[in-house]
Amino acid sequence: MAWTDYSSAPAPGTPVCKAAQVGCGVLSLSVTTGRGAFPLLLLRAGGDLRAYVNACPHQYLPLDYRSDRLVSADGTMLMCSAHGARFDILTGAAVAGADCGLDPVPVAVVDGTVVIGG
Repeated sequence: MAWTDYSSAPAPGTPVCKAAQVGCGVLSLSVTTGRGAFPLLLLRAGGDLRAYVNACPHQYLPLDYRSDRLVSADGTMLMCSAHGARFDILTGAAVAGADCGLDPVPVAVVDGTVVIGG
C-alpha cells in the first residue's frame, strides 16, 4: 500500500513538526488534519531525513506499539515492537518477519519545518 492510499494521508505541504525535533533517534507522531490522524515515523539516516508510515505491514500495528526502542543496536534497521519484524532503515524494505516493507512518505524541510512532500 502506498502512503497516499491511507484515508488519513495528509496533503503535500502539510506541516509535520519543527526539523529540530528530529534528533538522532526516531520520532513517532501523528499528523492530524481534517482527514484524521496519520501515523508517521521521522528519523535521520544516511545523513538524510526519512519518513515512513508508522504501520507494520504484518498486522498494521504501529512499530512502537509495545516499545519506543525501534532502531537496531547497529543502527541499520527499524524494528516492530509488536512482533519483531525488521526493516532497512534507509529504504524501509523488509529484512525479516514481514512480506513487504514500510511505506515511505516524502518529506521536506521548509523554513525549519518538516512538511509532507509532493
